[in-house]
Amino acid sequence: MKSMKYIALSAFLTLSAFCAVLYSCTKDECKDVVCQNGGTCAGGNCTCVLGYEGTRCETKSRDKFIGTYIGSEICTIGTDNYSITIATNSDNVKLTMTNLYNNTPVITATGSITTANTFSFSGTQSTITFSGTGTLTGNQLVVAYTITDGASTNSCTFTGNK
Repeated sequence: MKSMKYIALSAFLTLSAFCAVLYSCTKDECKDVVCQNGGTCAGGNCTCVLGYEGTRCETKSRDKFIGTYIGSEICTIGTDNYSITIATNSDNVKLTMTNLYNNTPVITATGSITTANTFSFSGTQSTITFSGTGTLTGNQLVVAYTITDGASTNSCTFTGNK
């Protein structure tokens, strides 16, 4: 009779220990998640480093900016209609913007991705200094910037569509 109690007690303790281990374990939500390009997993989702996006950080943010935008520009001094072209750069978080301000000589600016849909740029070309930001919403690009030629400063906003 005592042996039956010990068997029952042993079975009960074994079952209790098994249940405690089974219910105390937490599932690793990142076990099967592979984040690319330096992204990290938290809670089953990838957090991407600057310049990358997508569910697994597989897409370069700058790629959606690439193309030619035809539009108009309003400045504190004058208005104009022209196009800006954005191309890739050898750096994954940078892009090259050509024809800023529709000037001769052509102004080319190198921009750096700041968020998934924005970039900033600044530079000097000959005696012209410029700086600003670009924002992409769908196929519409808005570039707000200030340009100085040494004699005057002009603040402009270009709005164009791909």
